[in-house]
Amino acid sequence: MVPQAGQQAHGEGSQMTDTTPDATIAPPVKASFSSGYMRYALALLMVIYTLNILDRQILTILAEPIKQDLGLADWQLGAITGLAFAVFYTGMGLPIARLADRGDRVWLISASLAIWSAFTMVCGLAKSFPHLLIARLGVGFGEAGCSPAAHSLISEMTPRPKLASALAFYSLGIPLGSLIGLTMGGLVADAFGWRVAFFIAGAPGLLVAVLAVMTLKEPRRLLRRDERTESTIPLAVAMRELRTKRSFWWISLGTAFGSLVFYSQSAFYGSLFMRAHGEEIAALGQSMGLGPAGFLGLALGLLLGLSSGLGTYMGGQIADRAAKIGIKGYTLVPMIVLLASSPFYMGLNLAPGAILALACVVPASFAFALAYGPIFASVQSLVSPGVRATASAVHLFVTTVIGLGLGPLVVGLLSDVFAVAHGPAAGLQYAMACSTLGLFIAGGCFYLAGRSIGQDEYKGA
Repeated sequence: MVPQAGQQAHGEGSQMTDTTPDATIAPPVKASFSSGYMRYALALLMVIYTLNILDRQILTILAEPIKQDLGLADWQLGAITGLAFAVFYTGMGLPIARLADRGDRVWLISASLAIWSAFTMVCGLAKSFPHLLIARLGVGFGEAGCSPAAHSLISEMTPRPKLASALAFYSLGIPLGSLIGLTMGGLVADAFGWRVAFFIAGAPGLLVAVLAVMTLKEPRRLLRRDERTESTIPLAVAMRELRTKRSFWWISLGTAFGSLVFYSQSAFYGSLFMRAHGEEIAALGQSMGLGPAGFLGLALGLLLGLSSGLGTYMGGQIADRAAKIGIKGYTLVPMIVLLASSPFYMGLNLAPGAILALACVVPASFAFALAYGPIFASVQSLVSPGVRATASAVHLFVTTVIGLGLGPLVVGLLSDVFAVAHGPAAGLQYAMACSTLGLFIAGGCFYLAGRSIGQDEYKGA
């Protein structure tokens, strides 16, 4: 998908055209909640997102055992890690987002959680590449209903000045899910095998799904039917609004190319360290009484989880402060931090030893994670309330197709090609290093987004 540039009337005296939702719909009435409930709801949504990322990312540390057990090529690892997940995630994202803009987001989030958790457990039963591919399709189908509905719910409950911080807190699910998935996956795989790791990863989601549907509140349930103005916005009108937001498309493309690097790297972390630094990893693990997968999962989980968690939290705080001088601050932060992370990702891929490579993980993941809060806040700040879930879904569609759908697959293909001349270890290192070029494209996209985001900002409530 490419940006569709459009012109929009601006200024205090300008009138909205009759194709935008604001022209015919009064500002939405908002349900009020106690501060205690809002903290609880945000924490529970963050836990759900943690399970989302855990079930998505656990494949990272299990890639090499699965490859050996099922006899897979790198392109097949890339397909089950990225492409298989992305197919249903992107295909179902927009229809599910329309349900989120119109209906009960709590039920939608809870049902989605139950579905992807069940399919994660099914991954543990796979006997071949097609079996695992189908199971990952199911995980992608379930996870498509999480973030668009959650972003919409959080944006409705949170005051605009604190939006980036709230969405950054929700995004802590990314480092926490990675930490738990890598650590637990590696330790369990060493002790009981990779199949058991999938069962343990999926089971908690079924319980949390029940908790969510019983305790989370849907604001629309608390409003009279005539106050639920979001549900009156047709898809054609919502998409027409998005087409006028040039900065939205640049933000989506910038996120997509940043995600291409993130997913390309994370999909092959386990394989990279096992192939390029296998003997050193085994020795380090033995010194701690752990197997190679257990040590690597623990090391990567702690390093990625803690550095990304700190980066995610600080990114939200920085973005809220930057936005005080204008919404352009939401695009300046990701532009700077994604470019700053590039040399560390390159060092991680090409380091001659495991210790240096692990050391590069910390600044690379910290800098990258600073971008989460401002990116999500910028998307929610550009559109009217009834289009928020749709905007989130379209944004995630672009991100997932390019980042998750193509990133791991392309790196897997490049790795197989480079391996012919350089061997499987160096071939994977070179392929992963090539993917870091996406960070420079992402930085340019966020620069271009900053040039028009001030004009595109939604001025309503």
